[in-house]
Amino acid sequence: MNLDIDTLSPRRSLISFALRGAAALCVGLACATAMAQSAKPVRILVGFPAGGGTDAIARLLADKLKDPLGASVVVENRPGAGGQIAAQALKAAPADGSTLFLSHDHTISILPLVVKNAGYHPAEDFVPVAGIATFVNAFAVSGGTPAKGFGEYVDWVKTQGGGKGAVGIPAPASTPEFLVKLLGQKYQIDLISAPYRGSAPMMADMLGNQIAAGVASVQDFIENHKAGKVRVVAVLGGKRQAALPDVPTFSELGLKGFEDLPYYGIYAPRGTPQRDIAHLTAAVAKVLALPEVRKQLTELGLTVGYMTPEQLAAREQAYTQVWARIIKDSGFQPQ
Repeated sequence: MNLDIDTLSPRRSLISFALRGAAALCVGLACATAMAQSAKPVRILVGFPAGGGTDAIARLLADKLKDPLGASVVVENRPGAGGQIAAQALKAAPADGSTLFLSHDHTISILPLVVKNAGYHPAEDFVPVAGIATFVNAFAVSGGTPAKGFGEYVDWVKTQGGGKGAVGIPAPASTPEFLVKLLGQKYQIDLISAPYRGSAPMMADMLGNQIAAGVASVQDFIENHKAGKVRVVAVLGGKRQAALPDVPTFSELGLKGFEDLPYYGIYAPRGTPQRDIAHLTAAVAKVLALPEVRKQLTELGLTVGYMTPEQLAAREQAYTQVWARIIKDSGFQPQ
């Protein structure tokens, strides 16, 4: 005799309902797992070597973006030419939401102004996904340099042979290079920019006392500054940084015009479907809302601030206009 379990008793009916619900839940979880496993991996291009500040930010975001994107996320370093190689790689990448570019202002706003043919045009070849933070550049001295402050550094340079000093910069024709030039003019010392392929090799030479000073973002210096291996002696921007409360701004030291803060943004290739951009933007917003992510980015010297694609585009345009004027006034000719 065939019996329907639902007809035997109310208790058995409840058991039957629970079993069916559990089965449906298992099917749903299996489908979700399958979708996550089948989602195309996402790569984040970084235009600088592993070990630098931009790379550290990218790896933090990559780890946290896996869940909201439902896909694996990897960092791909394409160092060289101040981020130009990575930018060109983004331009050539499939516009399907699988390739992103984490960049700061140099590659997006500065390079197109100082290079005759950068091989990309941000407004035409890229689409903004989200802005993540602003930051400041800083001037630091190596552990072997006797100066404890920027004024002492200037005095120390004047005592060197010919009053000359080499200052490391992460890339040629960058914000740090223009800063070095203006500092030399203001303080009447012969400062020479020494370009590197990113902040990581520059930092290695500073730690080895191969070069006495360097200019880069705060996040490039912060860990070694805290460890006492280098000393950040001045920062750009309109106010002191929370991570470096005892370090004065260049405005305090009398150098004006560098108050506008550079930024970090995430970009995709032009032509990426809007639904993919919306999905990526929402994922970044969710990650930046996590307290542990905000804490870690702040400790790296960033001022965390989510920007929509529209806000990032406006920020990029405004910053580019500021630097177009600074570069023109400096007399620099595109190379």
